[in-house]
Amino acid sequence: MDGGVSGVPGAGGRLVGRDGDLRVVRERLRLGAGGGALLLAGEAGVGKSAVLDALAGSARADGVQVLRAGGVEFEADCGYSCLNQVLFPFLGALEHLDATLRQALRVALGFAGGSPPEQLLVSNAVLRLLQTVAGGQALLIVVDDLPWVDHASTAVFGFVARRVSGLGVSFVAAARSGESHPYEGSGLPTYDLPPLDDESADRLLGSRFPGLARGARRRLLAEAGGNPLALLELPAALRPASADSPAVLPLSRRLETLFGSRVAGLPAPSRHLLLLAALEGTGDLGVLQAAARRAATGYDLDHLAPVERDRLVHIEEGGQQLRFRHPLIRSAVVGQALSGERRAAHAALAHVLVDQPERRAWHLGEATLEPDEEVAALLEHAAGLTLRRGDAAGAMRTLIRSASLSPEGPNRSRRLAEAAYLGAESTGALSSARRLLDDARQAAPEGEGSLHSATASALILLNGDDDVATAHRLLSGAIESAAGAHRYRAGDKALVDALHVLAVICFFGARHDLWQFYYRVVERLTPEPPAILAVLGRTFSDPARSGAAAHGQLDVLMASLAGEADPVRITRVGTGALYLDRLGEVREAAWQVVRAGRDGGPARRYISALIHLCLDDYLTGRWDEALDLADEGLRACEEHGYSAFAWYFQYIRSIVLGARGHTDESLATAERIIDWATRHGAHCAAHYAYHAAAVAALGCGDFALAYEQTNAVSPAGTLASHVPHALWVAADLVEAGARSNRRKEAAEHVRAMRDAGITAVSSRHAMLMEAAAAQCADDDQEALRLFALALATPEGDRWRFDHARVQLACGERMRRARATTASRTQLRAALATFEDLGARPWAARAENELRATGWSRPRPEASDTHGLTAQKLQIAHLAASGLTNKQIAERLFLSHRTVGAHLYQIYEKLGITSRAMLRDALNAEAEPTSRPAPPRQSG
Repeated sequence: MDGGVSGVPGAGGRLVGRDGDLRVVRERLRLGAGGGALLLAGEAGVGKSAVLDALAGSARADGVQVLRAGGVEFEADCGYSCLNQVLFPFLGALEHLDATLRQALRVALGFAGGSPPEQLLVSNAVLRLLQTVAGGQALLIVVDDLPWVDHASTAVFGFVARRVSGLGVSFVAAARSGESHPYEGSGLPTYDLPPLDDESADRLLGSRFPGLARGARRRLLAEAGGNPLALLELPAALRPASADSPAVLPLSRRLETLFGSRVAGLPAPSRHLLLLAALEGTGDLGVLQAAARRAATGYDLDHLAPVERDRLVHIEEGGQQLRFRHPLIRSAVVGQALSGERRAAHAALAHVLVDQPERRAWHLGEATLEPDEEVAALLEHAAGLTLRRGDAAGAMRTLIRSASLSPEGPNRSRRLAEAAYLGAESTGALSSARRLLDDARQAAPEGEGSLHSATASALILLNGDDDVATAHRLLSGAIESAAGAHRYRAGDKALVDALHVLAVICFFGARHDLWQFYYRVVERLTPEPPAILAVLGRTFSDPARSGAAAHGQLDVLMASLAGEADPVRITRVGTGALYLDRLGEVREAAWQVVRAGRDGGPARRYISALIHLCLDDYLTGRWDEALDLADEGLRACEEHGYSAFAWYFQYIRSIVLGARGHTDESLATAERIIDWATRHGAHCAAHYAYHAAAVAALGCGDFALAYEQTNAVSPAGTLASHVPHALWVAADLVEAGARSNRRKEAAEHVRAMRDAGITAVSSRHAMLMEAAAAQCADDDQEALRLFALALATPEGDRWRFDHARVQLACGERMRRARATTASRTQLRAALATFEDLGARPWAARAENELRATGWSRPRPEASDTHGLTAQKLQIAHLAASGLTNKQIAERLFLSHRTVGAHLYQIYEKLGITSRAMLRDALNAEAEPTSRPAPPRQSG
């Protein structure tokens, strides 16, 4: 954090012209009134640091506890370094956290060893620690130079900033306008600090330079444009002959040039100490003293006196820490130094920092020009430490530096491949991973490469222009080569990672032959295969035949997720749960991964969790949320280059829009998926698209088209081997066949479903199995018996759309069997659900059947439902009770945007204009029981 040259007070001891800005900043931070967050933006020299200083000073005077830190350009790759600055004084308070949070934070800050803590766990630990430190009192966190804060700390600060409101904690960070920073587009409130107004600028200039000539004064005021740093620094650089015609340069460049000239005029020992301070970053005077003595005999901290007198730095109270008065000074110091001087300074710092292996390795790397295996190995070790703290992005950057200092050969190739793997698997840096893999191959063209290299390559191929078969050949060949004649070790992390990616590739291909190699390797793992790999081999490959047998193993994995924060493990278990219809059991954990992803967590895990939530949302009737998350997923795939996973989200859009009657858009989206899948040999993606098209066709009553689409997934009479989605379209194929004069084929498919034993897969498939059999039954009584069995399936109503479809089919059969009164009960229930889901074609089918029974739609009564669907009525009552959109969204597992859209429609329906009018409009009526229940809030 930098002090503020630009913040030198006027004669009254206060910042000139900043009273209004300080008032606005304090109000937005809600200091002492619950807390808030703010990004302070402004051009270089406008006084951001000065305002932060004044804010911190006034807050302390009011009894607010203040924690300060700042980014350092030359420490931006050191994970959690800025967080360490903030929390170091409160390490003793870690003992008040529970063991899991305490260990995660100690590992992240480098004070303990252990498994890499996930960012979400570290973020929660920091939030809890801040609450503990605050102790119910106001607390202010001040972070300067945000763009130079390390990535890991930035993500944690962002998490904290979005959650401080109401906790008594306030968070403010400063960043330069016009430069990219981590919180762009994050929704964090921003205040742009303006230049000083003309009167304040004149007053500041006059207070510092009262004897300045009038002409020079006018020109300086015009040149500075209200920038306080320029007002205070430009006059000192003007020679009398050029006072009225200063050089024309961008203001920040001019100021840096001015600082550079002042640095150049310092004695050599002073310049050397300044360079050490600029490169060291933290301002620790003990480190600077030791490094100075290491660099040259006779150098010590006394040589800082000229620097302090020239107001380039200041020493913090207690005399233990040096602060540059502005970031431009630090940049000028480094810019003035010769390359040899910089390397010597780095070497001196590395010699001193023996107890800080990551920082020492980084400085050694900067001090080294030629390839040096010893230094490269130290950097690789540092990358491992960074990764163990949960900072994959920082580890990737350090590995790249390690590789650049490695001699040509296998070590350089391996380090580049490791960095590429982290880029492809963890950080979402696919484009960088491609370049790194190319470099790795060039470094060791004759080498076999590593498993991580092959895994990264397979992911890149999958997301590029190559096909599934090519990715499978590459990765399976690498796995086989790595093992040689030895048995495969279950403890080999690179092998386990490779097998997980191989499972995804096999799933995409949806071919029996692709899975055979996976089965062989997993079977040979010693001492025994990891449970999740065994589960995937059953539930993700051929779930219709082998999925049910994995329930027991999946039970154990689900139980182990309690308190789990590792997004890799969460999403892998979610993948195993998908075809057993148990995604609801991982919803809470999946939401943790999504929130972490929104805060900059691992991109591929973020996308996987979004997929799982979308699929569960579709099955359980949270369709609005499914569409919102699908849009989010498509944006994430595009942003991070994971094109191979975009089809999942296109499928969700296609199937929901098709069920809601947007047939043309649904079928066009399905066609796009099929086109991509055909080009890449990703048959499973095409199967999903056929499913979406079939649902759209069934809703419109085009049973012939629906049969054609479902038959393309798995021909009637068989559940195709290793075609997972054959399980999901089985009942659709039977309905389409039974309604399009293909009753024989439909009946054969029912037999195939029973032979596969799909009733044991999940309650949904048990319900659909009996309903499919009912649709093929020739005898009405037998059909109604089977429909009754289907509708009595325990938890069958959890699957809202499928359950309503069974009710519709049952009602249709009852009407044709002349059980008119009973048919109305089923048809009305189906109609209510379809309307609540917005499934217009299906609602039309149900309503047409009802009309055929002599039923007519009653007028809604204002005293009961007010014409609102069950979900909208529930939202209205929750809003009337005082809950915010966000709170309603969390309670109903919707997005806040969906809640807002529903409220807008509710206001229009009720003829009101504000939330305050809701209670009176509803007359505090209880929600009617005749409407269907809202989506279950499981998971």
